[in-house]
Amino acid sequence: MYRFRFHGRGGQGMKTAGRILGTALFLEGYNVQDAPRYGAERRGAPITAYVRADKTAINERGIIINPDLIVVADDSLIPMPAAGVTQGIGPDTVLLINSGIADEEWRRRLNISSRILILPTEDYEDRSQQPYIGTVCAGAAARLCGIVTLETLRAAVRQELGLFDENIIAENIEKAVLAYDFMAPHEGLLIEGKEVTAVDYVRPGWVDIPIEDALISSPAIHGAATSVQVLTGLWRTMRPIIDYENCNKCAWICGSFCPDNAITTDDRGYPAIDYDHCKGCLICVAQCPPHAISALPEASAAKRDQLEYAV
Repeated sequence: MYRFRFHGRGGQGMKTAGRILGTALFLEGYNVQDAPRYGAERRGAPITAYVRADKTAINERGIIINPDLIVVADDSLIPMPAAGVTQGIGPDTVLLINSGIADEEWRRRLNISSRILILPTEDYEDRSQQPYIGTVCAGAAARLCGIVTLETLRAAVRQELGLFDENIIAENIEKAVLAYDFMAPHEGLLIEGKEVTAVDYVRPGWVDIPIEDALISSPAIHGAATSVQVLTGLWRTMRPIIDYENCNKCAWICGSFCPDNAITTDDRGYPAIDYDHCKGCLICVAQCPPHAISALPEASAAKRDQLEYAV
């Protein structure tokens, strides 16, 4: 059985990538499962899509723990534990990363023996809005498995995007074909994964947590005001920046529109952004009357922070 896992951010089309690949494999005569998995549906949040394909009936269900191919649309997800990019990776797993960093550097960083391939990426200000990245990932994955023809890939893209304008469909087909051709030297690289049986099943390593009296501690899921423990700022790809010289101190406006209560008021009456929980929706940028809030790519903002810290 072939097992594929796509990792990306909301807005990058990983759900669509899984559907395109699944449709292509189905058209090639395979039994197919494809399903996305995500939490709060919004731009920038980590999402995963799974595809299984086999010539016989597929009895596996749920998430894919041991994939044959891992496709990463945004390399900033790799060091994020919640994204689970490297979960279940083995020596035969192929890791395909959309990145501007060389495969040797990723192998050094991850310290793995698995095959790593790079899909060259263009430099976009907001990486969660990379156009066509979903179809690009699907096209590359289709070539790597070696069982999908170019004609079938074109048909799958057209079938999944059939409700869009013809120009949009044509552009997506073009990008998928470019990625398909780019992976030609690695066609058929994937090794079909073994069947998972109950006999060979190995239980995952559980973390034993001692049970304490509820008066001392209780499961956080049942407690109030626990969302502060979830650092949703990790989802952010664009950071809102306040220019306090142009700020009118009308914090009630940006603070009221912020869907996550991440904007409060400081002692001077200026708005203050909690970057641990700001998800980068940029509603505050759109609503600020004096346009004192602008957006900066998260990578650029992080570099600026490092320079300020060094000074």
